[in-house]
Amino acid sequence: MLNGSPSLRVRNGDHSPKHYLESVNEPHAPTGDGHDESVPELLLDKLDSLRVLRADTDEEKDALLFQIGGRGVVEREMVAQMSAVRPLQYPQRFEEAHRVMVRGIEVLDRNGARPAEVRRLGPLTPIAKWLVQQVTRWIVRSHLNRLVGRIGGLYERREANSAWGTAEHSMLRRSRLDIRRVQTGMSTKALGLPTFLLGGAVLTSIASGLQSVTRAALDSTAGVIVLGVILFAVLAALSWVALYSAGVARRRIKLSTDQPMRALWETIGAAGKPPRDESYNFAAYAIVLLILSWIVIPLVVWLAIAA
Repeated sequence: MLNGSPSLRVRNGDHSPKHYLESVNEPHAPTGDGHDESVPELLLDKLDSLRVLRADTDEEKDALLFQIGGRGVVEREMVAQMSAVRPLQYPQRFEEAHRVMVRGIEVLDRNGARPAEVRRLGPLTPIAKWLVQQVTRWIVRSHLNRLVGRIGGLYERREANSAWGTAEHSMLRRSRLDIRRVQTGMSTKALGLPTFLLGGAVLTSIASGLQSVTRAALDSTAGVIVLGVILFAVLAALSWVALYSAGVARRRIKLSTDQPMRALWETIGAAGKPPRDESYNFAAYAIVLLILSWIVIPLVVWLAIAA
């Protein structure tokens, strides 16, 4: 509740809409302490009571959680976040954490998409190096765009949650303007491919050519075997590229933005979990492709030959 505000004083009694309208329309005599004891309890009082969750006993917390329906893990986290009333948990360290975060974003933006060291694969080394660079660039750029967007949105909401004229409001406003300028300057493509390669005509031509080759290969047993071997090699290579690129991207993200991001979330407080990059998803994709190359394709070839 808001201290010193007679209109928000907690009071037990009938909270029905009819009683509320009657209590508003009827004149009430103020008490000697300046508070109106006849003002009914408002919904804001119940929301405001969430502030005591951090200091009350476990029994009282469970009773309140049961009352508002917070029985699961997500609901408990939501209630805990609602109980944090300050826009910044550690305002004295926020600006420092913000500066370190922006420096980490700068370092990752400059170095995240640089070519990685690839083991020697003979004549295929330049191709493998280029593919790893493109996938690494996609993971890093996607993470940067998501991270900067989350930070900017978080700053905006906490700024709106701050009282005007306070130090927190001024810090959040400056930081929000900073991060939005950074976001504007980072509006680049996740993939470094030329625009014409992403056009519909090029993709249609490639798909048409692959369909023609597949039809020709399925006309004979030897063609089916050759096609199966090619698909096996392609999927195995793509799985290696995805797994290797995920490792490179994860290492670079960890070196630059992971710790500053956690420190910033800690100083802000009650902001949920910071965003994760896509390197884990790409590792899962690599495993799926590897399973397909080892199991599904030989099975399909065997069924095609048997038929």
